[in-house]
Amino acid sequence: MSNRHLARTLAMQSLFLWDFHGKTEKDFAKLRKEIFSNFAPNFDDNGFVESLIKGVIKHLPEIDKYIIKYATEWPLEQITTVDRNILRIGVYELIFDDKIPARVAINEAIEIAKAFGGASSGKFVNGVLGAIYNAMEKKDEEEEKKASPTPPPAKGEA
Repeated sequence: MSNRHLARTLAMQSLFLWDFHGKTEKDFAKLRKEIFSNFAPNFDDNGFVESLIKGVIKHLPEIDKYIIKYATEWPLEQITTVDRNILRIGVYELIFDDKIPARVAINEAIEIAKAFGGASSGKFVNGVLGAIYNAMEKKDEEEEKKASPTPPPAKGEA
């Protein structure tokens, strides 16, 4: 298992606990320390887990809006706690972290969903993040069309 994959897994577990307990935990250092001591006591992630958690929490309202918009058949509260927090990390990396390639964010989220979610979690996470990615691509294409100047008419077409 790669270091980044393990770090994302630890971040998901921390966010899961936070979400499961009603988002009342304010001391993420304590949560993260518990997760590390139980699952990866000698792991040095160079702050990646903390960065993911802080990024998700900072952008949580916007992230949840993406999930609500693209998981149209599932109200946010009805998505399992595991899947919801995997999606939150995936959306954070897709939308707010320009250092992570989109395909890496999606693939990592799918793999974590397969490992920790239910039988259809991988497909569900793939569907939601894939729809967000496709919308991002479409938006980028539209912006490129708007930004590119209209070519002059060819000779004899005026």
